Amino acid sequence: MSKLKLGAIADDKPVKVTAELPASVHRDLVAYAEIHGRETGQPVSDPARLIAPMIERFMATDRGFAKSRRGSGRDGRTGSRGPSIPS
Repeated sequence: MSKLKLGAIADDKPVKVTAELPASVHRDLVAYAEIHGRETGQPVSDPARLIAPMIERFMATDRGFAKSRRGSGRDGRTGSRGPSIPS
């Protein structure tokens, strides 16, 4: 059995985004959803639901992105600046 990088899918309030995928990427996404469903015991009814967690995982493990975000003062979750500290 393989160890997928993607864990359980959180049920969160979504924001609608439309994107076009190359056919080969869509086929891989469908295959990934099937394997993910078998390994987690949570069948994925719509493979598109995997896109957000995949992007989230990618950004969370991208060291260059994390370093750049820390340097800009962003908090990493909301994209907004963290709380200001009075001087």
